[in-house]
Amino acid sequence: MNLSQLGKAPGSTKNSKRRGRGPGSGNGKTAGRGYKGQWSRSGTSQKRGFEGGQMPLHRRVPKRGFTNIFRVEYDIVNTGRLEKLDGDSFGPDELIAAGVSKRGALIKVLADGDLTRALSVKAHKFSQQAVKKIQAAGGTVEVIAR
Repeated sequence: MNLSQLGKAPGSTKNSKRRGRGPGSGNGKTAGRGYKGQWSRSGTSQKRGFEGGQMPLHRRVPKRGFTNIFRVEYDIVNTGRLEKLDGDSFGPDELIAAGVSKRGALIKVLADGDLTRALSVKAHKFSQQAVKKIQAAGGTVEVIAR
């Protein structure tokens, strides 16, 4: 058997119902739409989220707070995580390769965890405590411009 001999499975396609073609067809006159109402008429449509006149869900759910559209998101890297990684110098590329920073986005180093060895760290932002920990261990800190 080859692909040129393949056909449709039996019963997989059906002819569409012919509506509005007289009483003998079983779908004549109103063509299955009923007698009155919005859906019996032609040209009907509804907006997304319309619930028949009931207050739609997106208007019933309470809105709270404020969304800052200028928010800057950072991938967080802790000093304890840097301690466990191999190597002495870390920048965005090394952290992405190590699987610490997933998106390759902006990176911020925080001071959670102990640091016992001297590291050279390049990131977009550092907490003050992280800078103190890295420098206390004999390492260097470099801030990368966004």
